Amino acid sequence: MLRKVSVVGAAALAMTIAAQAWGAGPTLRYATVGEPPSLDQHVVTSDLGTTIAQHIFEGLYTFDATYAPQPLLAERSEIKDSGKTIVIHLRKGVKFHNGEDMTSADVLASLKRWGEFGSRGKLLFDNLEGVEASGDHAVVLKFKNVFGPWKNLLAFLNGGPAIYPAAIAEKAGKQPIGQSDYIGTGPYKFSDWRPNRYLELVSFEGYAQPAGEASGYAGKREAKFDKIHFIPVPDVGTRVSGLKAGDYDYAETIPGDLFADLDADPAIRTILNGGPIFGLVFMNSKAGPLKENFKLRRAIQAAIGKEAALRVAIGPEKLWRANGSFLPEGNVWYSKSGIEAFSQADPEKAKALAGEAGYTGDPIKFLVSTNYAFHYDSAVVYTKQLAEAGFNVDIQVVDWATLIKKRAQPEEWDMFFTHHGFVPDPILLTVMNDNYPGWWAAPEKVELKAAFTSTTDEAARLDIWGKLQGLIYEQVPAMKTGDIYTYNIASPALKGISATTLIWPHFWGVTK
Repeated sequence: MLRKVSVVGAAALAMTIAAQAWGAGPTLRYATVGEPPSLDQHVVTSDLGTTIAQHIFEGLYTFDATYAPQPLLAERSEIKDSGKTIVIHLRKGVKFHNGEDMTSADVLASLKRWGEFGSRGKLLFDNLEGVEASGDHAVVLKFKNVFGPWKNLLAFLNGGPAIYPAAIAEKAGKQPIGQSDYIGTGPYKFSDWRPNRYLELVSFEGYAQPAGEASGYAGKREAKFDKIHFIPVPDVGTRVSGLKAGDYDYAETIPGDLFADLDADPAIRTILNGGPIFGLVFMNSKAGPLKENFKLRRAIQAAIGKEAALRVAIGPEKLWRANGSFLPEGNVWYSKSGIEAFSQADPEKAKALAGEAGYTGDPIKFLVSTNYAFHYDSAVVYTKQLAEAGFNVDIQVVDWATLIKKRAQPEEWDMFFTHHGFVPDPILLTVMNDNYPGWWAAPEKVELKAAFTSTTDEAARLDIWGKLQGLIYEQVPAMKTGDIYTYNIASPALKGISATTLIWPHFWGVTK
């Protein structure tokens, strides 16, 4: 539906029709929480920046609706040398917004800049011997050893390997590129940035469509708006009232305490973000009573009922899921392995396990911050549940900066509460990092982790991840506390938006 126009007379109506005939079609108006620091995806990890930039810039791969990586600027790949060499064949006929054809020179320059300066580039490049062009439409990745997550890392655009023209990538360093260099291959192109007013994208008539039906971020990408305006609206009340009044079509990041009323309002459409955050309670594998005492950890896990804490800490049930899988249902990495232990709320079982583990009532230091309300609220519920099961929990409430400092010192804590954002590959979970506070590096984990990264067989990796998740529930280096969904709101007039986004809302294929 077009914006309402006040027509004073026939002349005004004629001008409106003429403007539409020349292509001045509808504009999508997106109310943001503020302005992004930059749209340069290589060196900036701002979610707002990626929400905007994904319409301009594209990578070699992207994710479909199940979070499986699919070709975008790539056409196909070949695996050679027993998995140590990957040849990525590029789509032909893809044009940048400046009218130039995309070739392997552009891809090579972009990957090298991302690998050297990118916030996530080193994760891939630390495993590479080198990357080179092969003709005009292929690039070759040569790994030191087989590295299974390569495709997922290339598909994750946030802080990721967007493809820029070689002339831009080659001159760019670690500082974000300027607005004049916002040249990509996407369905929309950068037009204007008026600080405190709006950032404008316009449709790109020369866009080369990827193959396949639209699924998540993969497949067909139709620019059905002439323009998209991203409008900074820091005040949440203004974002909500503005959408209700028709000033905005979409508004992001709305507080949970407004959800029930907005979800019941026929003039508002609530849209959950499908990439949830989730709480984690890490246990100390380096020092203290929980070090290598897996049975005592399982006793703690058995005492806790996660649903009760989620109701207290989050509220509306549509905004949380008592999901024990480390990746959400519908994700390609979703696994049921071990999840029967996720939320047991069984104090008697916990007491029995604690007795078998040799627990005699020594204090267990639980570090939690007040900076994140759901951390503290959840921890209070857990502490009560643990006390009912006979545990002596010393809850230590500090600010976030102090928690970060203390968690690096093994003698200062036994458990601490944190949370995690969406990642495209389980290898990027903090619990998989041997050096992350908690320091879980059990031999069984090390062996499975090596197998997980040293194969490119997707079925094999899924199987190994299931075993790793099962091991997490057995050794309990960290307890997942449940999925938490943030949400945005939209006008019911918008068509083509699903009930749930993946990670960042996108607006190709959307109309009003």
